Amino acid sequence: MNPPRLPRTRRGQRRLVQAAMLGCVLALVPATYVHASAGSRISTVAEVPAQDVAVVFGAGLWEGRPTPYLAHRLDTAAELYRAGKVKVVLVTGDNSRAEYDEPNAMRTYLTGKGVPDDRIVSDYAGFDTWDSCVRAKKIFGVDRAVLVTQGFHIRRAVTLCRSAGVDSYGVGVEEPLDSVWRYGAVREMIAAGKASLDVAFKPDPQFLGDREKGVEIALAGAAVPPG
Repeated sequence: MNPPRLPRTRRGQRRLVQAAMLGCVLALVPATYVHASAGSRISTVAEVPAQDVAVVFGAGLWEGRPTPYLAHRLDTAAELYRAGKVKVVLVTGDNSRAEYDEPNAMRTYLTGKGVPDDRIVSDYAGFDTWDSCVRAKKIFGVDRAVLVTQGFHIRRAVTLCRSAGVDSYGVGVEEPLDSVWRYGAVREMIAAGKASLDVAFKPDPQFLGDREKGVEIALAGAAVPPG
């Protein structure tokens, strides 16, 4: 198969350049929308408004334990809990097969960091950011939350959760600008397109299910003074 030929005339070359520039602009529109939509709702642990619930998104396991990026998210969630910024942590991740259980690995890590087990609620069907946001609202009844994820992902998370009906603030976990970070940043440019479609069409998650009272029960327990 012969490679495509470039235009030989100046007019053809100019049109090719214009088409390439238009393609770049269109590719950036979703990312620009996601960035602008999150607005000033990105903060730090010290400055984020206190909310009842923190939502921590899954980021993969390695030999059954959280990857470094996921561990850093969980460290931040534990810091929010210790600082009194949140009362309950909702961990949302993938448990689509028996040998891969993000939420339980996240729970184990958090309890090791001093977060009480009865203040942690697990969502086993958070297969992507949109699913996690919709399920936080429709299944677990979360109306307001602090979202915890890496800095390159936090604006998309806030945009999607707000669109799903969760009044959200985000704490972006900082990471060194290594190859993993660069991969994540590039991936976000692509994911912004899907995020825009999710906001526009509001599809149902892969799995919805019945309403669960885990967050409600955990918050009720947090309201009871230690005896």
